[in-house]
Amino acid sequence: MSAVLTRRPWEQAGFKALSRTPAVIALVVLILSVVVLVTLTFIQFHHKEILLPGLKYGIVLDAGSSRTTVYVYQWPAEKENNTGVVSQSFKCSVKGSGVSSYGKNPQDAPKAFEDCMQKVKGQIPGHLHGSTRAYLGATAGMRLLRLQNETAANEVLASIQNYFKSQPFDFRGAQIISGQEEGIYGWITANYLMGNFLEKNLWHMWVHPNGVETTGALDLGGASTQISFATGEKAGLNASHVTEVSLYGYAYTLYTHSFQCYGRNEAEKRFLAILLQDSPTKTNLSNPCYPRNYLTTFSGGHLFDSLCTADLRPANYRPDDIITVGGTGDPSLCREKVASLFDFKACHDQEACSFDGVYQPKVKGTFVAFAGFYYTASAFNLSGSFSLSAFNSSSWDFCSESWSQLPLLLPRFDEVYARSYCFSAHYIYHLLVNGYKFTEETWPQIHFKKEVGNSSIAWSLGYMLSLTNQIPAESALIRLPMDAPAFVGAVAFFTAVALLCVALLVYLCASARKQRHSQHAFGRTLDSE
Repeated sequence: MSAVLTRRPWEQAGFKALSRTPAVIALVVLILSVVVLVTLTFIQFHHKEILLPGLKYGIVLDAGSSRTTVYVYQWPAEKENNTGVVSQSFKCSVKGSGVSSYGKNPQDAPKAFEDCMQKVKGQIPGHLHGSTRAYLGATAGMRLLRLQNETAANEVLASIQNYFKSQPFDFRGAQIISGQEEGIYGWITANYLMGNFLEKNLWHMWVHPNGVETTGALDLGGASTQISFATGEKAGLNASHVTEVSLYGYAYTLYTHSFQCYGRNEAEKRFLAILLQDSPTKTNLSNPCYPRNYLTTFSGGHLFDSLCTADLRPANYRPDDIITVGGTGDPSLCREKVASLFDFKACHDQEACSFDGVYQPKVKGTFVAFAGFYYTASAFNLSGSFSLSAFNSSSWDFCSESWSQLPLLLPRFDEVYARSYCFSAHYIYHLLVNGYKFTEETWPQIHFKKEVGNSSIAWSLGYMLSLTNQIPAESALIRLPMDAPAFVGAVAFFTAVALLCVALLVYLCASARKQRHSQHAFGRTLDSE
């Protein structure tokens, strides 16, 4: 009697169901684990928050011949094309005269800084004081003092250096900058403020403007004057007056020259000294550039203690001599006499020459005239761009007025400046027209400006822009959605779950194959019996 062994249908179906359930659960958990891993990774690396490192600050003290001005600049710490995008955030004028006037008592030079430096501390966050770099740059006044008395100049700088040891800032030194550097930095400032280096595009990103030409810079200080403009090609130019400037990833070929002793104050001293040479009394002189009915006195030391007037000093000069000066208010004679300050014949009719035999390529393009240029034009109610005839007409009318009328004409009356505006106007005329060769047609391309926006046009901003090339940029901070330990832990957990699911699925698959193989062998056994 043979027995027939068979598996009931409900038992076979139940076994398949039981074996399929773990596989489905493992597969679902595996898919969910992979989805979670992909989602976590995407969010962690594509939804990170970039925290910019904030602002950096810099301090520049512009130690000019007649005054010192303290500027505070700020810029994004990550910088732009290796040069900081710098803006002026604070300005303070130091009371008193320039540091070069302290040659006989150098220890007193930095005392006048205290009021401004206290204000500066309030402008910069306290936790950044130690990392904020401060610089002092002295210009033509100190250049003259160094030529006249190098020991005195060094003692003034040492006194300033010692003062800043007590300040919380990272003081990087007091130095006398060259005339060429002053011209270059002034050019950088003018072009930066006028947007010729950088501009913001539609996406609020800083980019280099396409097709924008740079503007020339004309600076008139108290002891020197500078002219700087881009020349394009360097070939064929006088190398001593041409330099390469690199800013925001672009290189510029620049002509620049600084005329020592041709600043407004020193030029006026030289002018008075020349008038004194022509005066028969040597103690009284008539000045056609001073207003009618104006009378003042100077000491011999005021005129002749400067290196700029040393060669004009009388043989019997005494510093305590009193010189009386009376104004005649004669604009025609003033213009004629002022021309004697320049040696135009030294150029021998060469086109590429300004005066005193100094090489200069032909001026081209627009220029910005600041400092003494602006203040003189402003006294005549002129600013921005205007014609040469308008300048001549306004200066002629002003120079024809008597001294008593000037307080009514000037919005801000100061005797020292008011008496000299007529001289300054004719001096500027000869400098720009006969010196730099501006014409009736090219004069309107000069824009007389004091500032752009809230930033003063001065060499100090260009100085700071150049220095930020040497200040390391800070990397942006990145804040991730999950802390690193939590992210690593989550990834490890779901990776382990996924691997366990894969292992379970492999096991179930192998078990199912083995089960099917057993069932097939069992069926063949039954068939053979």
